[in-house]
Amino acid sequence: MAFDKMELKDIEVWDGNYAAAQALRQSQVDVVSAYPITPSTGIVEGFAKFKADNYVEGEFVMVESEHAAMSGCIGAAAAGGRVATATASQGLALMAETLYQASGMRLPIVLNLVNRALAAPLNVNGDHSDMYMVRDSGWIQFDAYNPQEAYDLNFIAFKVSEDHDVRLPAIVNQDGFMTSHTAQGVHTMDDDTAFGFVGEYKPMNDMLDLEHPVTHGVQTEEDWHFEHKARQHNDMMTIVPGKIDEAFAEFEKLTGRKYNQVEKYDMDDADVAVVCMGTSVETAREVAKEMRTKGIKAGVVGLRVFRPFPFMAMADALKDVKAVAALDRSAPGGTPGALFNEIAGSLFNTDSKMLLSGYIYGLGGRDLTKKHLVDLYTELQANADAGKVLTQQQQFIGVRGPKLAYL
Repeated sequence: MAFDKMELKDIEVWDGNYAAAQALRQSQVDVVSAYPITPSTGIVEGFAKFKADNYVEGEFVMVESEHAAMSGCIGAAAAGGRVATATASQGLALMAETLYQASGMRLPIVLNLVNRALAAPLNVNGDHSDMYMVRDSGWIQFDAYNPQEAYDLNFIAFKVSEDHDVRLPAIVNQDGFMTSHTAQGVHTMDDDTAFGFVGEYKPMNDMLDLEHPVTHGVQTEEDWHFEHKARQHNDMMTIVPGKIDEAFAEFEKLTGRKYNQVEKYDMDDADVAVVCMGTSVETAREVAKEMRTKGIKAGVVGLRVFRPFPFMAMADALKDVKAVAALDRSAPGGTPGALFNEIAGSLFNTDSKMLLSGYIYGLGGRDLTKKHLVDLYTELQANADAGKVLTQQQQFIGVRGPKLAYL
C-alpha cells in the first residue's frame, strides 16, 4: 500500500524532536528500531504516529532496551535498509557497545541523540555528557543549535553517511529540552524536495543480496584488526570532511541555508572569543554583540561537526584571536574538557600565541546566563590585555558554593 504525502506550510512551529521526526518521515526511513527515553521520546513517538497514519512505508520496531534498539538497527542496515533511531543519556550508555559494532561494520545508520546528563545522580536535563562519551566510537557527529538545524542536519547526515565512499554511521545532536522541547519556526521542504536531496537508498554489501554473498561482523584478531580500524579512521579523517562540505553546499543551493563545519560569528576582527556547541552558541552570540557596544571585540565560534574534528578549520577560525574560552558542557572527570583539549591540539603546531582557558558549565541542565558570559568575556579581555592567562586554566561556571578552579 502506498503511503500518503503530508502537506506542510512553508514555516511550521515545531520543537526539535518533532522536526527530527519529520526529517525521518521525509527521508523515507525503512526501519526505526527504538526504545524511547526522555528527552528523545518525541522523535520515535512522532515516527510511530506517522506510521500509524500511513505517512511512512517504513517499519517501527519497539524493542526491550536501547542495546536492542541499536542491534535492530544494525540488522536492518546490514540487510540493506535506510535505518534510524533516537536516544539519550543512559540509553546511549546501554547502547554504547553496539555503536562500535555499527561503525566497525560500516553501516550508515542515523542516530538522533538528544543530549542529556549521565547518572549518577540521575538527571533528565541537558548537558553534553552523552555526546562526549561516544566521541571515539567511529560515528560522524553533527550538532544542531535549534529545531531548524535538527531538521536540516538529519537530511545531511543521511546524505553523508550513505555515500558509498563513506559508509559510516552518523549522530545528530541536539540539546535536551532546550532544543528538543522548545518550539520555533522551522522552514520546511515539501516531501518530494526533501527526499530528492537524500535520494533513493542504494545498498552496499547487502547481506540479503544472495547473488553477492558477504560476511558481516567478522573476527580478525591481530592479523587484520589494526588494518580495519586504520582504514576506518583514515576514511573519517580524509574522506568524510570533503563529503560533509559537498552536502552542505548542495543543501545551501537547495534551501539557501548555509552550514559550515566550524561556524564563525563576529570573528573577522575579534580579540576575544568563546567556542561552544548547542544552544549556548545563540546565547553567546547575543552577549558578544552587547560586549562590542562596550568596546570589547567579542566573537563566537560554534562547532557544527564534532567528529571528525575539524582541526584545520578551527585553527583558522582562531588564528588572529588573543584570548579564547573553550566551553565544555560535560564533567571532565580528571582532565581539561574535551573541547579544550581539541582546540589545544588544533593550535599546537601553529604560530598562534592565543591564550586558551577552559570553562565547565551547564551540567545537568544548569542555565548558562548572559551574566555568566559577560563576566567570561570581561575575563578574556583582561587576559588579552595582560598577555597571559590571569586565572587558573580550568574553571566551573555557575556552580553553587566556593569557586572551583584548577590547573
